[in-house]
Amino acid sequence: MSQSLFHGIIPPVSTIFTQEGKLDRAGMAKMIDHLINEGVHGLFFLGTGGEFSQMDQSLRLEVAEYCVKYTNGRLPVLVGIGSPGTQETINYGKHAQSIGADGVVVVNPYYVKLTEENLLCHYKKIASEINLPIMLYNFPALTGQDLHPQLVKRLVLECPNIIGIKETVDVIGHIREMIDTIKPIRPDFVVFAGYDECLLSTLIVGGAGSIPASANFAPSLTCGLYKAYQEKDYERLFELQQLISQLSIIYSMDSPFFSVIKEAIKMVGVDISTYSLPPAYPLSEEKKVQLQTILKKCNLI
Repeated sequence: MSQSLFHGIIPPVSTIFTQEGKLDRAGMAKMIDHLINEGVHGLFFLGTGGEFSQMDQSLRLEVAEYCVKYTNGRLPVLVGIGSPGTQETINYGKHAQSIGADGVVVVNPYYVKLTEENLLCHYKKIASEINLPIMLYNFPALTGQDLHPQLVKRLVLECPNIIGIKETVDVIGHIREMIDTIKPIRPDFVVFAGYDECLLSTLIVGGAGSIPASANFAPSLTCGLYKAYQEKDYERLFELQQLISQLSIIYSMDSPFFSVIKEAIKMVGVDISTYSLPPAYPLSEEKKVQLQTILKKCNLI
């Protein structure tokens, strides 16, 4: 079976802003070029770490348009279109389709909890109105509702353009069950780890890779692990997994973690604005020192 268009390490790209909260186009271009030069396998714009949930509609559309155009086919591009409402999600999806995105990523509607039937109807309506590959985004810690394997099975049997899922769960059994449930009926279905530390475990149980925020500033670790796994370089594999595990503590430094990621990007040498949209605020000097210590320990600076 040929490899999917979506595989390997696909960073949820940080959106770079000016101090006024506008899209920093020069900074965004620098970010995209940096990631492409570092050898990532795709780019995911307007994910959680891309701060889509803090943007108004016009900013979301501007970011999507600019990023797809600037990437210019150099890598496969995914655009996040998640929204609390079904129609708004479809509108963002049609926009992504019109600007040339290669696929879209849809997180569960957040705030209201849905019955399983309503959740199924939500995804089926989106899939019926968008002519792009759709990646589901399971993040129950933030949406309050899990996309469990049997529910996903019902979806993929009816919606051929639902082609994968980002599993932002810290239980590898959930990821394994997802793969074991869906792959026999849809061999083309791809499963990605959302948490950096779950990359190796996900590959071992048959996953396609990871969509890790740390790939914004440390693509050498996750891309290196993916390459080592493909080449069966187990010594390098274990070394990188240990570094990724040590690095994962940065996510507990601040919530949301957007400013942590941007400060790390700047510390490793990509000169960008670290401004994040409120309610994310700048890191304290104490936390910056802590972050710098972690990056040094992981041989990133």
